[in-house]
Amino acid sequence: MESSGADPVALAQAPAFDAWVAARGPALLRLAYVLTGNAADAEDVVQDALSRALPRWDRIARVENLDAYVRRMVVNAHTSWWRKFRRRESPSEFVGGGEVVAGPGEGPGHDERARIWAACQALPEAQRTAVVLRFYEQLEYDEIAALTGVREGSVRSRVSRGIAVLRTELGSLHDQDMGERDE
Repeated sequence: MESSGADPVALAQAPAFDAWVAARGPALLRLAYVLTGNAADAEDVVQDALSRALPRWDRIARVENLDAYVRRMVVNAHTSWWRKFRRRESPSEFVGGGEVVAGPGEGPGHDERARIWAACQALPEAQRTAVVLRFYEQLEYDEIAALTGVREGSVRSRVSRGIAVLRTELGSLHDQDMGERDE
């Protein structure tokens, strides 16, 4: 047996890649879905992050907070993805119909979720990422700052501004609905 130079005790405690992905993959997909806006792009982002993690798994599996580390990889993969996409994007005179991608679990309250989702998608990337990590992933501000590589004050500002925009947008949508019901 060859010695890889790694600590055998640490390797024994490190979760196997396949088992870890089986357990945490759905949560990573949900995070990526909320960041990207659709299932196909979410799968691509998670696949990119995990394909980068696999060759380094022995080292990555020994980090103190493995979940946070891989979540950061997903956020970074998403950031790289939209930067590439934005570079390839070209202006057009035609503007599409603004379709909302259906999310999982369509049922009662779907219209409200669709309105919230549309409002979230309208947020600037940095604000949407901060709001998603704060309220969907339920991370604290310092964790978001570490994950996104910005100061905690910037994270607080982004979340605050994002929530203010959402309140304004969803409030105006609520007011429109109430007006339609009164007629």
